[in-house]
This record gives sequence, structure tokens and C-alpha cells, in this order.
Amino acid sequence: MTPVVCDTCGNQVLCEKYSPAHLQIQWTADTAAACPRIAAQAAGSAGTPAARVPDCTALRTAVDSAVDTGRLEVTRREQP
Repeated sequence: MTPVVCDTCGNQVLCEKYSPAHLQIQWTADTAAACPRIAAQAAGSAGTPAARVPDCTALRTAVDSAVDTGRLEVTRREQP
């Protein structure tokens, strides 16, 4: 997995991409504590279960930039 740092809050996540549509993110810290945007989304739900996983557009932009500059490669996962 490749480290990617959010340009907005400085949080680091680990990423893998096996196709242009696929993105796997592993958080290295508690998500809500590390990302102010996700924390705000979680606070807005007021205890009701979320219909989808919270998202951070700033982090998505950082991941897209890492792909565009070649820091995060889109690789194919080969099956034996």
C-alpha cells in the first residue's frame, strides 16, 4: 500500500488501486479524529446509521493527484 497525505488536513492514509474505478483506503488513525470533514459528517448524523461510508473530497483529490503524478500506481491484481 502506498502512503497518500491529504493536502488539506495532513492526514496520511494507505492506498491501493487495481483499476481506474477501484480504490482501497486504509486509515492509519481513527477516521473521525483524523479527518475534520468526516468528523463533521458523523456529527451531522446525530447517532443515526449512515446510508453510506462518509467521504472526504479533499482526500479524494489528494489520491487522484497521486495517481496523476505517478506516486500511486494503478496496478492489476493477478489471480493464480
